[in-house]
Amino acid sequence: MKLKDILKQKGSKVWALREDQTVRHAIEILVSQKIGAVLVLDQHNHIAGILSERDIVRGCYTSTGDLEASSVAQLMTRRVISASPEEEVESVMALMTEHRIRHVPVVSEGKLEGIVSIGDVVKALLQESAYEVQSLKEFIYGPAAS
Repeated sequence: MKLKDILKQKGSKVWALREDQTVRHAIEILVSQKIGAVLVLDQHNHIAGILSERDIVRGCYTSTGDLEASSVAQLMTRRVISASPEEEVESVMALMTEHRIRHVPVVSEGKLEGIVSIGDVVKALLQESAYEVQSLKEFIYGPAAS
């Protein structure tokens, strides 16, 4: 299964904000949309970073000022690891594990296609495994096997 297959199922909606918007605004988006990260865009709508719940928790620990009024640029992760829609789900899971990240933007020819989370990847792998198990049962026992 490829990332484009996940995006077909979940959709391509991506929540994003600008570098100069407040952490408070980012938190409002995360909570209201029940998501774990938002992309941060620069003035040209290019990905400048990603702000995750983890980044905010780190900011709570290290900040001495008014964190909520701080700009997302102060807390965001600037090195964003992205993947192609043609990327296999297994390789993206390995990428997420290696870099200890939970969200990967999907980009094709410089255009943002969507974002996948570790939950999306695990769900896709579980569905794929269930299909393979059912196919093997049918192969061994015949089409009526369950």
